Amino acid sequence: MEGGTLSPDEHRATSPSSTIVVAIDRDRNSQLAVKWAVDHLLSGASHIILLHVAVNHPSQREVEAEMRRLRLELKQTMDMYNTACREAINAKQRAKELQLSKLEETRLLEEARQSEGEALMLAKMEKSRCRAAMEAAEAAQRLADLEAQRRRNAEMRARREADEKVRALDAITSHDFRYRKYSIDEIELATESFSDGLKIGEGGYGPVYRASLDHTPVAIKVLRPDAQQGRKQFQQEVEVLSCIRHPNMVLLLGACPDYDCLVYEYMDNGNLEDRLFRRGGTPPIPWSQRFRISAEIATALLFLHQTKPEPLVHRDLKPANILLDRNYVSKISDVGLARLVPPAVADSVTRYRLTATAGTFCFIDPEYQQTGKLGVKSDIYSLGVLLLQVVTAWPPMGLTHHVEKAIEAGTFAQMLDITVKDWPVEEALGFAKLALKCTELRRRDRPDLATVILPELNRLRNLGNAYEARLSAGRGDVSSHAQDKPNVAT
Repeated sequence: MEGGTLSPDEHRATSPSSTIVVAIDRDRNSQLAVKWAVDHLLSGASHIILLHVAVNHPSQREVEAEMRRLRLELKQTMDMYNTACREAINAKQRAKELQLSKLEETRLLEEARQSEGEALMLAKMEKSRCRAAMEAAEAAQRLADLEAQRRRNAEMRARREADEKVRALDAITSHDFRYRKYSIDEIELATESFSDGLKIGEGGYGPVYRASLDHTPVAIKVLRPDAQQGRKQFQQEVEVLSCIRHPNMVLLLGACPDYDCLVYEYMDNGNLEDRLFRRGGTPPIPWSQRFRISAEIATALLFLHQTKPEPLVHRDLKPANILLDRNYVSKISDVGLARLVPPAVADSVTRYRLTATAGTFCFIDPEYQQTGKLGVKSDIYSLGVLLLQVVTAWPPMGLTHHVEKAIEAGTFAQMLDITVKDWPVEEALGFAKLALKCTELRRRDRPDLATVILPELNRLRNLGNAYEARLSAGRGDVSSHAQDKPNVAT
């Protein structure tokens, strides 16, 4: 019997015929045994005996031991599972780290490639800059060589001009008409020790005294210490100016070089500024004389600009420096303090740089004032302001602006000096327009003195002379002379 069940052979051996004995283990094979007995009963057995076999169950101790064993196995299994899980997690983490490391290596490799490309580009650019710097250095060296050559040429020209100047000065001083040198004692005696009672004016460079030297009325100008130029240059300019003779320039009669005193011819009617503003109650200057005075000033100025060997730029042309003799003939004064300009830089385009500007506010060339560059057209600006004052008798401040606005508004006639009742308005208007051109801010825009300004002023002077001639002949009615008739303002 296996498992508490009898096989057929065992049944036949242990039981009488037609009787079946079945041992049943109630807990294990009772159902199988009953099924088997029923099957064999149906096959011919007349009796079936079912035997219940008692089975011994394990004790409580064995059960607990088995439970402990099972718990131990379960614990071991759980430990193995946890270990496997941890290893799996660690493996996954390592795999992730390896992937990140690979990505980082890939990124670093890409950055290295980009850095290499940028380094190559920078190296190429640096190479280009170095090549450009070398080319610039070579160009700068060539320019420096050219500049050095130009400087050498300029120095050679300067030496030649200096030699020419020395030769010219030697030729001038070899003449007999040298200036008279006065001692300080003679100057003090003539001015009564520079008495205020004999002072007739105060120029930009010092006081002016009326005196008498060699039985001749003279004007003595004493230079202030802060206005004097170098002794050698002062002496040189006096040497040159003593030989200048022009009917419209105040004559330099002599000097006291040791004390920087200049002796000029005396002018009875003072300066043009005082006469325009009628200081001292003097009568107004007729328009014909004003045109003549303007032409005389331009003539003398052109003479200064054409002086040889070096042109003279006055630098302080204004009505106060225009003196009038007893016949109202005008003469430029303060020429002794003008600036000698080398002939190579005296034209209207090239300028001569000075260390400081000189002149009177409102009359100074703006370009000269800003840059310190002096030329003969610096005087043209001053001449323009002076001419506007001649016809308006207005102060110089803002005068050009006022005249421009009046011309634009058609009211220029109202700006003419009201003390003159018979202005030729059309001619005065043309005169003012010419003066405005002289006051252009840019030097190159100003008209030329010899070819533009002086011819027009001479035309107006001739018009005034003809008008005076008719008045002197008793034919003051200019309407009878249509060809010379100016448009007279009444």
